[in-house]
Amino acid sequence: MTTEQHPQSAPPDIIEIDQPPVGIGGRLRNYFLTGLVVAGPLAITAWLIWSFITWVDDLVRPFVPDIYRPETYLPWKIPGSGLVIAFFALTMLGFLTANIVGRTLLHLGESLLDRMPIVRPIYKTVKQVFTMLFSKSGTSFRKVGLVEFPAPGMWSLVFISQPPSADIAAQLPGDEEQISVFMPCTPNPTTGFFFYMPRKDIIELDIPVEAAATLIMSAGMVQPNGNSQKNVNSLAATARTAQAVRQNRAKEAVK
Repeated sequence: MTTEQHPQSAPPDIIEIDQPPVGIGGRLRNYFLTGLVVAGPLAITAWLIWSFITWVDDLVRPFVPDIYRPETYLPWKIPGSGLVIAFFALTMLGFLTANIVGRTLLHLGESLLDRMPIVRPIYKTVKQVFTMLFSKSGTSFRKVGLVEFPAPGMWSLVFISQPPSADIAAQLPGDEEQISVFMPCTPNPTTGFFFYMPRKDIIELDIPVEAAATLIMSAGMVQPNGNSQKNVNSLAATARTAQAVRQNRAKEAVK
């Protein structure tokens, strides 16, 4: 009596090869690359976290008196003590700022900075960025779109921001609704191009901003999975249809 053997599914995020490895060298190569895929992200993540903790500790430690430092009483330093102190200090600062006295002092400090020609624009810009990123009412990038750039038939990912202010909207040509977008560059999505464009020329994608950033940083090697990929394919088809309609209108206008 024979039993049917079902092939076991491969573990996730393991390197897939078209053909099985031949010989001991091929197997060792496959095992090495698989171990690299497993250990590499873990090592880089641990290194980034450790570097951030060390940076905060070195930044906070000079402001803490020696009597309050743990290493004063212990033969070694405790990693993360500066991070805990910074978290507690920022929490207390937010608590004090939430009351009337704190808001009054904050208003006095900002009015003093407003009188400094060089410091004023820097402070206001940085404050607006932090408010946008961390405030509950902030309007950080929440949508991803496709725009036809840099040439007809070529599409680029953009992060959709918010409509222009009334002063800027009054100077933009045309009566169409405008929207501000940010087009990141590969492989560093923190650099790119910022511009205003008609909202009707943007095709919104139903994928998270994080997935779009990963797609840009990997230069297309890491594609969205599951329903996100289906949405991208359907929206790409819509983009091609919109391009065909636009070309037909241009031909009719020439005639």
